[in-house]
Amino acid sequence: MCGIWAVFGSEDDVSVQCHAVHKIGHRGPDAFRIENIQHFENCCLGFHRLSIVDDMLGMQPMRLYTHPQIWLIYNGEIYNHKQLDKDFKLNVSTNCDGEPMIHLYDKLRVEGPDAMAAQLDGVFAFCIMDTANRKVILGRDTYGVRPLFRVHTADNGFLGVCSEAKGLLGLSHGSKNGVEPFLPGHVEVYKLDLQGRATLESRTCFNSPGQIPKYRTLASPDSNNMKENIRTLFEAAVSKRLMADRRVGCMLSGGLDSSVVAALLVKQSKELGIKYPIQSFAVGMKNSPDLKAARKVAKHLGTEHHEKIFTAEEALEIIPEVIDKLESYDITTVRASVGMYLISKYIRNKTDTTVVLSGEGADELAQGYIYFHNAPSAEEANEESRRLLKDLYMYDVLRGDRTTAGHGLEIRVPFLDHQFTSYYLSLPAEDRQPKEGVEKFLLRSSFDDGKLLPRDILWRPKEAFSDGIASAEKSWFQIVQEHCDKKINDTELEEAIKKYPHNTPRTKEALFYRKTFEEKFPEKGHWIPYMWMPKWVSTDDPSARTLKHYKQSA
Repeated sequence: MCGIWAVFGSEDDVSVQCHAVHKIGHRGPDAFRIENIQHFENCCLGFHRLSIVDDMLGMQPMRLYTHPQIWLIYNGEIYNHKQLDKDFKLNVSTNCDGEPMIHLYDKLRVEGPDAMAAQLDGVFAFCIMDTANRKVILGRDTYGVRPLFRVHTADNGFLGVCSEAKGLLGLSHGSKNGVEPFLPGHVEVYKLDLQGRATLESRTCFNSPGQIPKYRTLASPDSNNMKENIRTLFEAAVSKRLMADRRVGCMLSGGLDSSVVAALLVKQSKELGIKYPIQSFAVGMKNSPDLKAARKVAKHLGTEHHEKIFTAEEALEIIPEVIDKLESYDITTVRASVGMYLISKYIRNKTDTTVVLSGEGADELAQGYIYFHNAPSAEEANEESRRLLKDLYMYDVLRGDRTTAGHGLEIRVPFLDHQFTSYYLSLPAEDRQPKEGVEKFLLRSSFDDGKLLPRDILWRPKEAFSDGIASAEKSWFQIVQEHCDKKINDTELEEAIKKYPHNTPRTKEALFYRKTFEEKFPEKGHWIPYMWMPKWVSTDDPSARTLKHYKQSA
C-alpha cells in the first residue's frame, strides 16, 4: 500500500500546496519523495512508499533513462509484470512490478493508454506525466481495489490527484470544487498547456466487472468441470498475491471466505518453500463467534495465530478516528471497519507481517449476502451481484483499503482477481444462486473435496463481519445503537432531513456517523451515493442478524 499525490496547473506556489501530501503519510511509512517537474513550474508529484517489492529501485516518482520524458507514480501491484516483459520485449531494468507500465505506455502509444491499462493483471491507481507530449494519464483497476481521487476545475485548468480525498481538500482549488472518486476500470487523458494547466481530452472505460481479460492469463479454465475451473483460477489468484519481499499473512474470521484464502495461502507457502510460518489474525470481543471459529481454522491449518480481543468501550472510542480514515459515513461500512481497524493496528504494532490477504469481494461475487435467498429470479440475483461489484469501491473495498492502509499495511483480495471474477460471472446465473438454503453454494461445493478444509468450516453459515466480532447475546450493532442513543437527541433526528437532504439519516446511529463525517469533510456527503442496505427484504437495519433467514452457527 502506498500513497500518491499530484497537482498540475496550480495558481499557488506548489511549495505551499505540497504540504497536503503529508495527510496521506500513513499509507507509506517507509519513504517519502516529492518532485517539482522541470520546466513545469506549476506541477508536482508526491509519493509515500510502503516498500513491498524491489526495495532498492522501487522508489517513486519513477523515471527510466530509456524514457526520461515519462514520470510515473502508482499504488498497486502488477502481477503479470514478468509476463509483460516477455510478451512485449520491454527490456525492463528493475524488479519493480510497475516499471512495465512506463514501457507499455510508450510502446502502445498508437493504441492509447487505455490499451496499456487493459494489459495489466493486478490492482492499481496510477498517474503518468508525459512531459514531451504534455499529457497526464490517470487510471484505476477494474474494482477500484486501489483508491484514487481527483479534482479538476475546467475554468482554470487545475488538476489534483491523490490516493485519498483528504490530500486534496487542503488545496486552495480542491477545497472549493468537486473532489470525486476516480471511477474504477477507467483511464483519463489530460492535455497540459505551457503553464501546466490541464484540459480533459478523453475518458475511456477499459474494463468492467465480468469482462474477459485482454492480457495473457497465468492460468486458464481448461476443464469442462466448472468446479475444477473455480479451484484452478482461485488458487492462481492467491498464488499471484504472494509476490512480496515482505512477510505475508492473512485475516481470518473463521468464515468461508477468509478460511479458503488462509488454507490456500498456507498450502502455497509450503510449496514455494517460504521459511516463515504464516500468521493469521482474528478480531472480536470476548467469546465472539468469529474468534471461536478462527481458532478452529487456525489449529487445522497450523498457522501462527494472533487475536485482538477488544471491549465495547475501546471500539466505541475509535469510531470518529475510523470515520476520518474511511472518508465515509455509510452505516455498514463504519460498523464493519471498527474491528478491521483494530486488528490492523495490532498487526502493525505487534508483528512483522506487512501484506495481508483477505476475503473481501466473495459475498458480492458469489451471492453470499443472506438477502440473496429472497431474490425473485436467478437473473435478478445476477444483476444484483454485478451491481454490488460495480459499486464495491465505495463500500467493502474502501473499508479494506482504509483500515489497513491507515496502519501502513497492504491488503490483497484474491476474490476480486480479474480473471477469476470474469470466469465466475460467465457461469449460468442459476448455478450461482443460493441452493438448499445455503448461500455461496457453488463456491463452497467447489472446495468440498475433503483436502482443503473440514466440512463444518466450509459450510459454516454466513455471519456478517460486524456481527461476528461481537457476542451471540448482544450484537455489535446493538452496542453502537445504544451508544448513539445517548449522543443524539430526538429533536436532532427530527431535523436531520432539513440539514441532510441527501442520504437523510433515519436513525440516531446514522446521524451520529453523519455528524462525525461532516466535521471532517463538510458538504461532502455526496461521496456516498446511497446507504448500503439489503434488497428484497423489509428492514430498517443492514445487519444480517435482523433478517429472517439468519441462522447462527454452533
